[in-house]
Amino acid sequence: MFEVLILSFAFVFGIAARHLNLPPLVGFLAAGFALNAFGPSVGLPDEAGPLLEHLAHLGVLLLLFTIGLKLNIRSLAEPVVLGSALLHLALTALIFTVGFLVLLSLPLETALLLAIALSFSSTVLAAKVLESKRELRALHGRIAIGILIIQDLAALAVLSIYSGQSPSPWALLVFLLPLLRPVLYWLMSVAQHDEMLVLTGAVLAIAVGGMGFEMVGLSSEVGALVMGLLLAHHPRAQELSKALWGLKEVLLISFFLQIGMAGLPDTQALLFALALAVALPLKGLLFFALLIAFRLRARNAFLGSLSLTAYSEFGLIVASSILEAWLVPLAIAVALSFVMAAPLNRLAHSLFDRWERHLTRFERGSRHPDEQPVNLGAATVLVLGMGRTGSAAYDFFHDKGLEVAGIDSDPNKTDSQRRVFYGDIEDVGFWHHLDLDGLTAVTLATPEMESKLIASRELRKA
Repeated sequence: MFEVLILSFAFVFGIAARHLNLPPLVGFLAAGFALNAFGPSVGLPDEAGPLLEHLAHLGVLLLLFTIGLKLNIRSLAEPVVLGSALLHLALTALIFTVGFLVLLSLPLETALLLAIALSFSSTVLAAKVLESKRELRALHGRIAIGILIIQDLAALAVLSIYSGQSPSPWALLVFLLPLLRPVLYWLMSVAQHDEMLVLTGAVLAIAVGGMGFEMVGLSSEVGALVMGLLLAHHPRAQELSKALWGLKEVLLISFFLQIGMAGLPDTQALLFALALAVALPLKGLLFFALLIAFRLRARNAFLGSLSLTAYSEFGLIVASSILEAWLVPLAIAVALSFVMAAPLNRLAHSLFDRWERHLTRFERGSRHPDEQPVNLGAATVLVLGMGRTGSAAYDFFHDKGLEVAGIDSDPNKTDSQRRVFYGDIEDVGFWHHLDLDGLTAVTLATPEMESKLIASRELRKA
């Protein structure tokens, strides 16, 4: 009965959210609050319970594992990622701490911990939004995910300090994990495809990464992320990520239900959450200013900052451990931030097109290395999108003796020997700095219809 009612609430509210052009996750949050309010009248508990919490935890582990599969660890050390993450964390925590001390007269330690919890951005929302638009490997997507990972590591550090727990001496063995990469690659090869590949990924994420790290006193979330990172360069990494997609999505429903079932707010909690919702745009504006300061163009700074403009589920994890009295107000604030951020992210590209003239005024004279204009040289044929189809097209033209160049938004696919360059073809600014005079033909091999339409429109203009 419990499972039937939980799934029914999630289904009904998810359909309602979709009908209102909101992501289903907003409906799942609302379903959680509805279950908390009306669950006892139909025989359900008013709290998530161990089963739902366990399923939610598994969903988060699989999410972090799939993020790791798509992440280049070197990107975390980029100045724009490390600098923006740490500066935003420090400035946001300072602003919120001062605000809580002055306006709410909270004790310094409580104000500081509450401010730190609110300084994080939502990994789940950003990852789902970027993944749905296939922008995880675009420049702004890579930077946003890198910032989120650094924030999540900071959140785990706060939990470790205030929980009083410390890693066991066996935790040092984690540094030997790269030596196991050949074994992990062998397991991936043995699993091959379909259900065995899904099972292999789940075991590595949940059993090896999750439980294994917990046994040595480390975070299971970090363990799942590390396992994904170790497999990121395997030829079947993307196949594994796609295979786990459905399982991860179903389990994450429990995560959003769990947030909603954290409790019903009183008047003070609602006012507190509304005040935080009003302050939410400042979070995005600060990210935009920092990304511009690190030489990103306005478009990537805008898209990246918008994907980071939401309060974090990791803030709720911090609150559940060391700020239990503030868990419900924070849950409402997180839910409201999701409601505000989700539709804005869905309209992100059209919003930038509308405000481009105003936003580009803030750009710096110098540019980030990944945003330099692309010189196609003597190429007469251009292939847009260097996936399986695009690579085959590139090789076909090359074998015919034609001068060919390729462009892809994944920097891992760039290749100076084959003249494959980085570029985001959905970025109108990219087309403004691309010399097309020598081209006689263009092949559109991108997976998204929207990117094909944008490229076609810009090609006609040129």
